[in-house]
Amino acid sequence: MRRGLLLAATLWTAPALAQTAPIAPPAFPPPSPPVTAPGDGMLDKPCPDQKGLWFGHPYVKANDWAWECKYAEADKQLAAPPRVVFIGDSITEGWVPLAPALFAGGAVGRGISGHTSPQALVRFYQDVVRLRPRVVHIMIGTNDLAGNTGPNSAEMYQNHVMAMVDIARANGIGVVLASILPAAKFPWKPALSPAKQVVALNAWLRDLARVRGAVYADYHGALVNAEGGMNPDVAPDGIHPNAKGYAIMEPITRAAIAEAEKMAAPR
Repeated sequence: MRRGLLLAATLWTAPALAQTAPIAPPAFPPPSPPVTAPGDGMLDKPCPDQKGLWFGHPYVKANDWAWECKYAEADKQLAAPPRVVFIGDSITEGWVPLAPALFAGGAVGRGISGHTSPQALVRFYQDVVRLRPRVVHIMIGTNDLAGNTGPNSAEMYQNHVMAMVDIARANGIGVVLASILPAAKFPWKPALSPAKQVVALNAWLRDLARVRGAVYADYHGALVNAEGGMNPDVAPDGIHPNAKGYAIMEPITRAAIAEAEKMAAPR
């Protein structure tokens, strides 16, 4: 998923009446300034300054494939366990600034643009379990379908998601399994037509939630159009919701979190 597309959509959803000229969307890919590695091998402080890094930065791709360093400092700075952690890709990362009320009062976002299910799994203990939330909201799969980290299969994706669910449940964390959002085309992989695969994986996610004692959040049903994608008024690039799209999702989110919290271990 291209973070630049998300940022452009975010800019264009801001009020524009007071502007005398339109805001140009940021360039993609963004600049990739050189980064000096903090050392070699196993270190006490393995993370360089994160300023200027993004998921496609050569340093991140070569040295921090799952980008474990992105939220490492933010995780340490939390004063208390959050009520809910949202883990996912750019759809989750872009949700935070567009729905401030949802992410106030004990909810934190741990989405990373471009990420796939194996990357989320690698980060899961650090960015979710270690924070001791009551609930985790898992929304991942768009970039698996796009092959962002290489060819994969439905079985591989399912293994990664099942592992995250089982880790969460073993640690007393209630689980919201979110549907993959509708996608008729990927702007960065235009040859792919994933709509039917999205439907199939969502059916599997729904069944997994039932079997594993999780809550399924059906955003797909609320956003899908006749072509299996999303209309431009809710997702300008067809992948990333804007404020209107997230507003449609929010009641589903809140209800699912409340239900999943009932399944969390007493604290």
